[in-house]
Amino acid sequence: MSIQTAKLSDPAVRAFVTAVNARDEEAFRGLLTPGATMSDDGSDRDLVQWIDREIFSSHGHMDVTKEMAGGRALIADYRNDTWGEMRTKWSFTVEDDGRISRFETGQA
Repeated sequence: MSIQTAKLSDPAVRAFVTAVNARDEEAFRGLLTPGATMSDDGSDRDLVQWIDREIFSSHGHMDVTKEMAGGRALIADYRNDTWGEMRTKWSFTVEDDGRISRFETGQA
């Protein structure tokens, strides 16, 4: 059962999921600190290339099914036009200014 995005606990993570699902790249980029980093399945990736390929050009969408760590860790059914749907885990580092400096994702 999915958790409504509006009910996600952490405001930055809620905004992240909202931007992904709305395909709002400008809002998404505004959530990230300068120099933000990410990893996918344990390997650091080029953030700009990854978000274009895995989220925006392939119509990524997250259905969150569980949140942990005060809302800064998620289990989500993630789908895009490239890979179809898969169960994924996400964790976020959120700075004091409310922006995300790192996120990690991978298959759950």
